[in-house]
Amino acid sequence: MSETMHGGWTPFNSTLSKTDIAIFGKAMHGLVGVNYEPVAVATQVVAGRNYDFFCNARGVYPGSTNDAAIVRIYDPVTGDPHITSITRVDH
Repeated sequence: MSETMHGGWTPFNSTLSKTDIAIFGKAMHGLVGVNYEPVAVATQVVAGRNYDFFCNARGVYPGSTNDAAIVRIYDPVTGDPHITSITRVDH
């Protein structure tokens, strides 16, 4: 396992750990309208940790399209993880 420099981002990894999945689930709890399925994650060590989850995003209404999105989540040293941004990835 390589050390990440404080403030530097790891490369995206398509193997999400149990911790990654738990952080994602806790931050996304209660979000409605779009179903986000994480397929890769990159992290950044700060005062806490930032997560960029590359996700398949699909509206929960009939005929919705499948898009890609980056869901950024901040997990503070104390307190609960929360979404800081959701950005659609144009392709």
